[in-house]
Amino acid sequence: MDNPIISILFMVVVGAVIGGFTNYIAIKMLFHPYNAIHIGSWKLPFTPGLIPKRRGELAKQLGETVTKYLLTPEVFRKKLLSDDIRESVLKFSREKVEEAIFTNDRTILDWAKFVGLNDLPRTIESKVDLVIETQFNNVKNTLSTKSIEQILPEHVHQTIEGKIPEIATYILKKGEEYFQSSKGEATIRNMMDDFLSSKGTIGGMIQMLFGDSNAIVGKLQKELLNMLRSPGTKNLLVNMFNQEWDQLKQQPVMNYLQDVEFEPILEKIQTYAKKELAVEERLNKSINYYWPQGKEYVTMELLPKLLDNGFTLAEKKLEDVVNRLNLQEVVREQVDSFPLKKLEELVVSVTNKELKMITVLGAVLGGVIGAVQGLIVLLLN
Repeated sequence: MDNPIISILFMVVVGAVIGGFTNYIAIKMLFHPYNAIHIGSWKLPFTPGLIPKRRGELAKQLGETVTKYLLTPEVFRKKLLSDDIRESVLKFSREKVEEAIFTNDRTILDWAKFVGLNDLPRTIESKVDLVIETQFNNVKNTLSTKSIEQILPEHVHQTIEGKIPEIATYILKKGEEYFQSSKGEATIRNMMDDFLSSKGTIGGMIQMLFGDSNAIVGKLQKELLNMLRSPGTKNLLVNMFNQEWDQLKQQPVMNYLQDVEFEPILEKIQTYAKKELAVEERLNKSINYYWPQGKEYVTMELLPKLLDNGFTLAEKKLEDVVNRLNLQEVVREQVDSFPLKKLEELVVSVTNKELKMITVLGAVLGGVIGAVQGLIVLLLN
């Protein structure tokens, strides 16, 4: 070209095209190709692209950076265990407790149905029946296998044995009062008449021998009273009672209950217990009915304490939890498995203007270099 201006412009255009295209290719080579290209056994240089080729190292470095500088235990502590978060959680908890738990609109039975216990009253009653039956059978078994002496506590034995002399005294006293009364006197007379009548002629002769029956009755009455008042009579009665008690307490209780039907007793006990418990009626009341101060206590005392303890425990265990999460490995795996096309779209969408400016800058630099080359050639010629 004879015209120097056209030559310089031509070199400027060529330089700009080369510079812009070179930068464009360099940008594309960051991601493309995604996989290595082989021609036979020979791998084409610069394949795969820089980021696909170094993705494993990038994922590892990014994981280390995130765990060392971005998602540290101190960051979690500041963000998750701050006073603002604590107040927000406390406020939310109080609202939910007031709205959902301490409300007259929902009974305990409603809550039971909410968690899947649709027949809670019947379930409780069946458990009550089972407990009563088990205890009832245990009592029967105890009564069948153990003697009265084994069942009764020691102090009961001592009490009973201590009462025997009192009982003997009481019986003798009542006997004395009876035989001193008109009924007792009539009883003695009837017994005497029956006895003498049963003896026939001999009985009549005895009656004639002693004369008036009133005198005989009086003598018998006096002797009976003397016998009842005698210390020997009381000792005899006490000894008899003690012997009977010693024999009695060696026997199983069930020996004296053989004719008792236990099944109706068991059924009556179960029916009475369920009637008194009134399970369904009691469950058809709200929590407020049984615990009027519950809402104030839970919202103002229990929840703050639970949250304080929870946050304190979380703060102590936070570093251990973060270490167990192994965020470094999580980030590495996620970056390593992230689709390259999506990664490219993400980078390009964020840096699109800058990448275009790099391409334009390459064209501008190429044009300047072409102009400088043209001027040098022109001066040399």
